[in-house]
Amino acid sequence: MRRNSIAIALTALALAVPLGGCATWDGMSARQKSTAVGAAVGGVTGAAVTGGNVFGTVGGAAVGGIIGDEVGKRR
Repeated sequence: MRRNSIAIALTALALAVPLGGCATWDGMSARQKSTAVGAAVGGVTGAAVTGGNVFGTVGGAAVGGIIGDEVGKRR
């Protein structure tokens, strides 16, 4: 259980650092923001579901980004 928690925390950190570098968050469109948030949430969820598996994390980020993009289109 502890190993799984560490993997999830490291994955969340790995996703948060690039998003934290988005100094122009205010200049992003709603669609871009939705895509970034969707990718982050999807990556964390994918890591949690697959126990920190890299493919699960990347797959979750990809699916989350696509869903976030679709949600952003409708705003």
